[in-house]
Amino acid sequence: MASTFMQQFAKKRSLLKRSSKKYLEEALYKKLLSDGGEERCVREKLNQFIDSRKSAFKWEAGHSLKILRSRKLYGPALKLSEVTEKRGMNKTISDQAIHLDLLAKSRGITAAEDYFIRLPESSKNHLTYGALLNCYCKDSMTEKAQTLFEKMKELNLELGAMSYNSLMTLHLKNGLPKMVPTFIQEMKANDIMPDTYTYNVWMRALASVNDISGVERVIDEMKRDGRVAGDWTTYSNLASIYADAGLFDKAEKALKELESKNATKELLPYQFLITLYGRTGNLIEVYRVWRSLKLAFPKTANLSYLNMIQVLVNLNDVPGAEKCFREWVSGCPVYDIRIANALIGAYLKEGSLDKAQKLKDQVRRRGIQANAKTWELYLDYYLKKGEFKFAVKCVGNAITAGRGDGGKWVPPTAVVKTLMQYFEENKDVLGAESFVEVLKKSKDEVGAEVLESLIKTYAAAGKKSAVMHRRVKMENVELSEEGKKLLNEILEE
Repeated sequence: MASTFMQQFAKKRSLLKRSSKKYLEEALYKKLLSDGGEERCVREKLNQFIDSRKSAFKWEAGHSLKILRSRKLYGPALKLSEVTEKRGMNKTISDQAIHLDLLAKSRGITAAEDYFIRLPESSKNHLTYGALLNCYCKDSMTEKAQTLFEKMKELNLELGAMSYNSLMTLHLKNGLPKMVPTFIQEMKANDIMPDTYTYNVWMRALASVNDISGVERVIDEMKRDGRVAGDWTTYSNLASIYADAGLFDKAEKALKELESKNATKELLPYQFLITLYGRTGNLIEVYRVWRSLKLAFPKTANLSYLNMIQVLVNLNDVPGAEKCFREWVSGCPVYDIRIANALIGAYLKEGSLDKAQKLKDQVRRRGIQANAKTWELYLDYYLKKGEFKFAVKCVGNAITAGRGDGGKWVPPTAVVKTLMQYFEENKDVLGAESFVEVLKKSKDEVGAEVLESLIKTYAAAGKKSAVMHRRVKMENVELSEEGKKLLNEILEE
């Protein structure tokens, strides 16, 4: 109690110091999210903070990292973690475990392994080992995960619920839900106290084999045990399981429990309530919770509007989604293309191309460019309509726009196959060649399947090529026997 008071006092005292030109005028996380939650915007704000050479307190840097991770903004979070260390903020072992996790999510598992190897031996405890184990489990690296877990046992490291949770989640993801009760028994045998996540993954494992009565026995055991009080995530998980099973009455009963657990009026439980009531088809409850959310959070976040509009669209309440969108536009400090995309997608799904175009034009007039997701929505629309020339343009536009995290947008294999078949059937060599050039902007090698389809298009059109053999060789691909035969047919003598 006393330590909590001292932490709060230290924060208040540090905030009073903020008037100095040395520090930011506002909390770091507020500055980073001031232009919305899109990764591009957060990166720009972070770069501004770095260039300003102004400081932030260690506690607020840690709080900002927590918020960025919760929003899956791993790239900016990693950069912030690196900057704080360069500026002399010493990392605790817990900080190092978080940094390792961010490396895995942003730069891959090899970067995380290299970081772990370079850590001093004093930092290699259950926290950093546990973080690396979790990374292996997230990437479905079963053999490495099991080997590391056995090493942790050999080193007599403290094995808590988190390590078992990671392994149980891995086995569930690998289609081995029956392994989960084995881990539960091992935890009980070693007197390792479960946490809410343990019970959640145990329930999901039983649900995956349609053992709903088993799920209910887990809830009863948790209540009898008494050491772990089910929180809102427990009942969110339970409601989701019931909804998947079509047991909507039981799902809504669990949602009432969820709501009662949100005494502190956190945002995330409201979001889950809206989503899950949407899955039960209860539009009245969706609107009731939405009103409660807005009362609790008068400055309603973009993410909340996005969630609400998506739920309304899924319930075919497009007029309600439009009203919600207009409300958001009238008061939003930062225009978020994701929210516009939710409504554009709804219009295209119902075949209202004119409405979608009108909204896209409104977005452009606000100075916001359509992103890759926008063009994906149009791509899906034109493919279903069989308007393949427009679909090709959408692929090009999506590649040009790129992904929100700065990476390249790569068209799905099925889409590429459909469009190449279209060119082949129409003997459109020029169109196929133009499309291949578009694909090269998203990946260095187009692959054997695309080249073989291109060769078939040449053959269908009765056209020759003097360079196709060299192209196949440069791509270093292996054609099928049919492809090799057609390649020889189209080569100019």
